[in-house]
This record gives sequence, C-alpha cells and structure tokens, in this order.
Amino acid sequence: MIILSAGDIETFDFATPIGIGLINSSINLTKLVLQKKPDSMLFVGTAGSYGKLKPFEIIYAKSATNIETGYFDDNCYTPIDNKISSVCDIVSCETTNDKFALVNSSNYITTNKEISNKFLKNGISAENMEFYSILTVANKFDIPAYGVFIITNYCDEFAHRDFIKNHKLAKEKLTLHVGNR
Repeated sequence: MIILSAGDIETFDFATPIGIGLINSSINLTKLVLQKKPDSMLFVGTAGSYGKLKPFEIIYAKSATNIETGYFDDNCYTPIDNKISSVCDIVSCETTNDKFALVNSSNYITTNKEISNKFLKNGISAENMEFYSILTVANKFDIPAYGVFIITNYCDEFAHRDFIKNHKLAKEKLTLHVGNR
C-alpha cells in the first residue's frame, strides 16, 4: 500500500505528496503509479464540512463527486460521470465502525452556507480538493483506494480562517489516527 497526501502544508512523514488540486494530484499520481505500481492506495488529508460533520472528526471515504456549485442551479452541465467510487472494496475498512462519507472535490473551496446546504441535500458531507482525482487514477489502473480525512472547518464564510486555525492540531490528530490503524 502507498499512502498519499496533497503536499505543501499538507505533508506527513508517512505519506508521499502528490500535489494540490485536481490537476496536479492526477498528473503526479499517474507518474507515481507508473513507476511504483502500488497494490492499493490510501489518501490522507483534511476536509471541510458542509455542516453535518464537526471539526476534528475523522471520516473515511471510498466515493467522491466532482460537482461545481453552478450544478445546483442548473447553470452548467457535464458530459462526465461526476461521481466515482473505488474499483474495489477495502475489506479492512468495511469491517470497522468508521464513519464513511461522500466527499466532493473541486479546485475551489465552498464559503457559502447556502451552497453547503445544497451539497448536504445531495448526500455529500465534506470537501477535499484532491480525492476525486485520486479515485479516478486508481480506477484507471484497477487499484483499490480510499481516503481518511479529518475535518478542519465548516464550509462557510469562516472556512479559510478556521482551516488555518485548526490545521496544525488536525494534522497531529490524523497522524495519530493513521499510526494506530
């Protein structure tokens, strides 16, 4: 198994950084997969909550969406399937009592509570910029993959401020959680 993270301020001693956002993470992960050919992947990082999950809560995900906010008001469309799930179930995750969530990925952070509520109404609990691309690359290579995330903030007008305030402690808690698995 290979453990991945976004990089920049989201680095961990036990994880390989692959880049921030959908594009950088997909390009760098594809290069990594071609070089190392991992049998499974775990992506670790932080996520924002659309309101249901609380800061410092740890969640697991094996499904992601790539939905832009204009989608909710019929201001856009996409020819791609905007929801993806891991090609294979990770048995060790399935047998635990861990909380699974559907995670949205976009290159933009939601800062509007009304938009957050629209995500929640569609069954989406959290957002992380990279996870959709992680699952997309993993599925192309038939590699089981999942994510472990710690909530740093709500997706509202204070999203960035709270992310910065909570980030250091969130990384420490996530490091302890992953190390105890």
